Amino acid sequence: MIRVVVADDQALLRGSFKVLVDSEPDLGVVGEAATGAEAVTVAMEERPDVVLMDVRMPEMDGIEATRRIKDVSRVLVVTMFDLDAYVYDALRAGASGFLLKDTPPADLLAAIRVVARGEALLAPTVTRRLIEEFTRTPVTPPVKGLDGVTDRERDVLTLIARGLSNGEIAEHLQVSLATVKTHITRLLAKLEARDRAQLVIAAYESGLVSAAG
Repeated sequence: MIRVVVADDQALLRGSFKVLVDSEPDLGVVGEAATGAEAVTVAMEERPDVVLMDVRMPEMDGIEATRRIKDVSRVLVVTMFDLDAYVYDALRAGASGFLLKDTPPADLLAAIRVVARGEALLAPTVTRRLIEEFTRTPVTPPVKGLDGVTDRERDVLTLIARGLSNGEIAEHLQVSLATVKTHITRLLAKLEARDRAQLVIAAYESGLVSAAG
């Protein structure tokens, strides 16, 4: 059973998410929160596998709440990209992926399962939003550089930052899928990154990839 907490200040939306999630045999809502502070409290108490996190909430926003629970639960941010300019900040805070509030129900359920497996939900469209936000965000010195990363690992990291899937990376580099996965595992270890989302951040903060590239 994948345990889920729903954090959103709109009661109707929370209820809709709960009904949808609870309709699946392998998913279950174990808590709800109407504010960022409540989301932190519930996550610390229940330690769910995934928190569906709204960005704009009273008392504490979803970014700060994500930062506080990232080591307890994986966070799937629910947002509207046309309104929210928080993609970059949310990834830096530890979010593992993003959903639009008008995401089709089947896609939402699939996203929860993806994040619960320890993967990051970063479709090309999301990556483009990240790039746009990065260009508006002052570059800070990277916490960890790319000194120990091989040339081929840099190639893989570049393609990850551009939104390619593992299969697309394998085809682009003309290597096996297993080889791509091995490179990603090594990148995660070398860059002390938790998931694919953090690898994207590392690629841009290190200067390996730019919005223009």
